[in-house]
Amino acid sequence: MKYILAPSILAADFKKLGEEIQVTEKNGAEYLHFDVMDGLFVPSISFGMPVLQSIKSCTNQVIDAHLMINEPIRYVEAFQKAGADLITIHLEACEDVHKTIKKIRECGMKVGISICPDTPVSALEEYVNEVDMILIMSVHPGFGGQKFIEESLTKIRMTREMLNRYGLETDIQVDGGIYTSNIENVLKAGANIIVAGSAVFKGNVQENTREFMEILNKYE
Repeated sequence: MKYILAPSILAADFKKLGEEIQVTEKNGAEYLHFDVMDGLFVPSISFGMPVLQSIKSCTNQVIDAHLMINEPIRYVEAFQKAGADLITIHLEACEDVHKTIKKIRECGMKVGISICPDTPVSALEEYVNEVDMILIMSVHPGFGGQKFIEESLTKIRMTREMLNRYGLETDIQVDGGIYTSNIENVLKAGANIIVAGSAVFKGNVQENTREFMEILNKYE
């Protein structure tokens, strides 16, 4: 299983966004996490297709678009055209999850499905054979810089156990409140893709990325 760092640009300095993205790539971060918030499914509003299109040309990282929006099926084609490689939808935000997954596949992208902290892992079971990645939110979606919810470790373990029962090696991504001080607990629980925003982009981006990668590389 591959262990991957996905820096979340929500925490980046947008005055030098391209430069900071390239620093994370050069120091081993294979994914770039792109948080899209609509002010409806979550309270905040972030950014959309124009920003994604503008950064696509400055990186070879996998563009990991996390759509925290109601009925994301409406925008799948637009995000594909803007440069997304992987789209993660929220189970709670879709009227028809299967149809939304199918739409993403038809557009040639990988599919992730996410659940909020209050949603049980069992809700994912009917979709496990249709997705490439499961995203466990370890904070309530909508704001950066929140504290990691410790109960998320149990949900990560349960998710990995469920995948093992089906004989699947599906990626498990975790997003929210992850720092070098607690990442190993998350990895030991069964996650292999780590989203980090403030912990990467606040301070020295190069040193922060390298520190994360040193830990992740131990698990390869």
